[in-house]
Amino acid sequence: MRPPESKPSAKTLNQLQSTAKTTPKVIFLDAVGTLFGVRHSVGFQYAKVAADVGVKLDAEAINQAFYHSFKSAPRMAFLGLAPTEIAIAEYQWWLALAEQTFSITGDLRKFADFEHFFKILYAYFAKADPWFIYPEAIATLTAWRNQGITLGILSNFDSRLYAVLTALQLNQYFDSITISTEAGAAKPDRLIFEKALAKHNLSANLSTNLSTNLAWHIGDSFAEDYQGALAVGITAFWLNRDRQTSHNPEKQSAATIFLLSDLLSDLLSDLSSDLSSDLI
Repeated sequence: MRPPESKPSAKTLNQLQSTAKTTPKVIFLDAVGTLFGVRHSVGFQYAKVAADVGVKLDAEAINQAFYHSFKSAPRMAFLGLAPTEIAIAEYQWWLALAEQTFSITGDLRKFADFEHFFKILYAYFAKADPWFIYPEAIATLTAWRNQGITLGILSNFDSRLYAVLTALQLNQYFDSITISTEAGAAKPDRLIFEKALAKHNLSANLSTNLSTNLAWHIGDSFAEDYQGALAVGITAFWLNRDRQTSHNPEKQSAATIFLLSDLLSDLLSDLSSDLSSDLI
């Protein structure tokens, strides 16, 4: 049984029970923010790598500048690009983002050869070191696999994700990996969801997928993951790890979980019993 503070509200539990009563054919999961996250912060990791080349950075300032730049950057998707050109496009996308980040903080001039530093940084984020796996992730993935459920990754990541999943020993749990740079579209665009579904012989059909719960998608972005999945007929769950509060009616009525393990059937049964007891 989970600690009491992890229990969804009665309203959310009712939503979960109504949508989770049928075992899905496939469960798609977002990657960063859902299965694993950046250890400490992006700024911390950037400053760590910079220190290795003799440059001192303010980790918090870099972190703020990074997210400012990231939010304003074009989506990382390269429709129509040849497969052999994708890796170069990914690298250039991140290089431009890094240059903007360091320009904002005024640190770009500190590097004698910024691209040399960036190559080291780019390779570093393909390793396990800057990442951590969320505590409940492995047990939840294992439970789903033991139930015979097929799992897939559906992420706005680049092709380094394959190396990251292997380094974190998460690759063994997934039958498909769909990333925006290869799909030519980024969430919430329906194309990336359609391509992920096609890998499991499913189609984006509102009446079919929702009525039979053939496919689920779980992610930490309300717009990209939750709303994007619903728009193509996938049963969606918003993973609200930070327990964000909102006056947005759509967020308030969303099927929301706080941990991946909230969707395990035995936990739903426990929660149902607890809810019944609370209402007596």
